[in-house]
Amino acid sequence: MTHRVFRMSFASVYPHYVAKAEKKGRTKAEVDEIIRWLTGYSDAQLAAILEDGTNFEDFYTKAPAMNPNRTAITGVICGIRVEEIEDPLMRELRYLDKLIDELAKGRKMDKILRAAE
Repeated sequence: MTHRVFRMSFASVYPHYVAKAEKKGRTKAEVDEIIRWLTGYSDAQLAAILEDGTNFEDFYTKAPAMNPNRTAITGVICGIRVEEIEDPLMRELRYLDKLIDELAKGRKMDKILRAAE
C-alpha cells in the first residue's frame, strides 16, 4: 500500500517546515541546510523541486546522496519511534520531520546534523 503522503508534493509541505522553524525563532536557511544535509540536494536542486511539484516519493528516491549519518536520528515523532518505522520511505520522511522538530525545539545545528556522532 502506498501512503497518500508519498504522492503529495514536497512543495506543499515545505512551507509548514519553514513556518514551524520560524515560529520558534529559527530560519528558512536552517531548514534548507537540514534538507541539504539529509538528502544531498543543492540549493538549486531544492529550488527546482519546490518549483516543479516533485512528490515525496521522488524527493527521497531520487535524492543525490542520502546522508549515511541519518540512521543516528532516533526518538519519537507523531507518537512513533523513528528507528522502528518499517517502511523505508516513511522512515526517510520521518527523519526530516524529526530534524525539523529538533530545530523548532532549539537544538543546536551541529547536534541536529549529528556532527558529534
